[in-house]
Amino acid sequence: MRRRHLRGVMAIERQVYPRPWSANLFLSEMSDERTRVYLVARVDREIVGYAGMNCWSEEAHVTNIAVNPRWHRKKIGTRLLYELMRSAPQLGARAVSLEVRVSNLGAQQLYERFGFRPIGVRKNYYQEVGEDALMMWVDEVYTAEYGDKIGDIIDALPERVRP
Repeated sequence: MRRRHLRGVMAIERQVYPRPWSANLFLSEMSDERTRVYLVARVDREIVGYAGMNCWSEEAHVTNIAVNPRWHRKKIGTRLLYELMRSAPQLGARAVSLEVRVSNLGAQQLYERFGFRPIGVRKNYYQEVGEDALMMWVDEVYTAEYGDKIGDIIDALPERVRP
């Protein structure tokens, strides 16, 4: 993600989150390309989604995945997660974690397809709406077997969404 994409990212951020990140927080997150990956998804020139991940030592953490509500159910989130998971081993990660709203069953199903499994709950994590977060984790993202698994996921997507 580049600075010029920030306006489109912030528009989506304000649509999908009750307490959106600030532009300065995004700029700070994007500043270290050695430990972070931030991506945008575009259809033609329109930014329709974005995703981010940071990595410390051998663990990466998905910080956000968001898609413009007009573009939900078009596999954009799947493609963004695929690109993050493909990047994780390049950052040195052996495992990846994330949090998801306990009510967001669609996202949980997506993460499960990528091998994530629940490992705990963070009570009232999303304080602005009083909702718990389900913590999820996937191991061995650096293996050829995992690469094959996510390759199969992306191969099943419609042609317009594939890499």
